[in-house]
Amino acid sequence: MGETCSVAPTDETGQAAQHASPFGTTPPTRPPADGTARPNARMPRWLPRAMVLALALFAVFQLGSWAFHQLTGLLINILIAFFLALAIEPAVSWMAARGLRRGLATAIVFLGVIIAAAGFVTLLGSMLAGQIIKIVEDFPAYLDSVINWINIHFHTDLKRVDVQEGLLRSDWLRNYVQNSATGVLDVSAQVLGGLFQLLTITLFSFYFAADGPRLRRALCSVLPPAKQAEVLRAWEIAVNKTGGYIYSRGLMALISGVAHYVLLEFLNVPYAPVLAVWVGLVSQFIPTIGTYLAGALPMLIAFTVDPWYALWVLIFVVVYQQFENYVLQPKLTAKTVDIHPAVAFGSVIAGTALLGAVGALIAIPAVATLQAFLGAYVKRYDVTDDPRVHGHRRGAGPGLLTRARGLWARRPGAQGPADGSS
Repeated sequence: MGETCSVAPTDETGQAAQHASPFGTTPPTRPPADGTARPNARMPRWLPRAMVLALALFAVFQLGSWAFHQLTGLLINILIAFFLALAIEPAVSWMAARGLRRGLATAIVFLGVIIAAAGFVTLLGSMLAGQIIKIVEDFPAYLDSVINWINIHFHTDLKRVDVQEGLLRSDWLRNYVQNSATGVLDVSAQVLGGLFQLLTITLFSFYFAADGPRLRRALCSVLPPAKQAEVLRAWEIAVNKTGGYIYSRGLMALISGVAHYVLLEFLNVPYAPVLAVWVGLVSQFIPTIGTYLAGALPMLIAFTVDPWYALWVLIFVVVYQQFENYVLQPKLTAKTVDIHPAVAFGSVIAGTALLGAVGALIAIPAVATLQAFLGAYVKRYDVTDDPRVHGHRRGAGPGLLTRARGLWARRPGAQGPADGSS
């Protein structure tokens, strides 16, 4: 026949070449049927950018974490300074309302606190130095009395000279002296660090208190009016709650000081007023270890009068601390800071776990502020008249004692009541 069949041209590999499109463009290639990728497949354009962005975010996170850990001490100092500024805010505002410049009023408050603290530390230091000298001078007599008591009750033949020689030749004393000598530099560094930290807290507290209105204006200037009212309300609540907490601590310090003063005067311990003030302030304003530091000094002074007096002081400190923890502190804290005693106790534990002593000190005012601020956003309803709400069950049957009596009366062979009623 006259028809001719055209054969598709083949390429160098022997496969048929694809026909060109009539419009001069090459049609898209289809993926192979077996699912294998072609050697010339390209990476998606978004993948390199996503990888760079992920690496940049990871680097920023690592840098922020490192900076946060490096600045943790400074942030804690700023937090302490902020709460101290809130504590003195009422006094500064009271002076400022009567015509004094706010900076001058803040300086007067800080100067009064520094003078009172310096006078107390000076008086306490001179008293402590005198008592230590007295203890060193009277130590041989104390040692003789202890040795005589041991010889009488345990039928031994100890002598003070033998005890002193054995103590001087002991490896424990030699190691203690060597460790103390090598630790002098560490103690000096810690003291300098503590002074620098105290100076930092004092400066930040002064700035926060003196520039409180300016700080509030700067914070409110970047917020809408509705948010400004909430911030100012939260600030006022924080001032009230922190002041209430300081008031409760001061009241507990007064009660503790009076109680210990009565005991020390009864035992004729010297410097009883100073020791009472020491116990009151240290036990209330140094959390966690304040009680032990407060009780150690009166015990030391009482030991110079009579060793048995030190034991009586120790017993009184322990008993009073239990009374304060379980009776006095929950009631005063709940009234002045307006939080439940269980919440106050739990907040102190949580604050200690998070920030140590600082967390224990600021936990109660922080939780009280948060509770008072969030209380305005919690919707409350009228409580139902169900008796179970008031502490007893509705429709409860007879009590356990009544049921026991009924079972006893229905036992086999039991006689009825004396009047013959069923």
